[in-house]
Amino acid sequence: MDTARTTLLDKKADLEREMAQLTALPGDRGEISFGKRVGEGTSMAVDRLSQVAVHDQLQLTMVDVERALVKIEDGSRGTCDICGGPIGEERLEALPWATLCVEDAARR
Repeated sequence: MDTARTTLLDKKADLEREMAQLTALPGDRGEISFGKRVGEGTSMAVDRLSQVAVHDQLQLTMVDVERALVKIEDGSRGTCDICGGPIGEERLEALPWATLCVEDAARR
């Protein structure tokens, strides 16, 4: 379990770093025009929307990582949060922060 804990703590640190980069204020971009044509302003807006979507996904993963750490502490790692069945070693190996079995994760 120490290896799983270390892996999860490393993942948590990575997620925190990625979210901090996404939430950092952009530097001074000068005057930005949002005219009818696709320009720098429009491109920046599209980029920002993409960053928001990535940030949302990172937050969901962070919730799973934190839940997986709790499950290690309480001894329930490897047990699905929904059905109580086994998650499976292959799934936990591929996705150490998995808190749901494959069937319940597919319904999520």
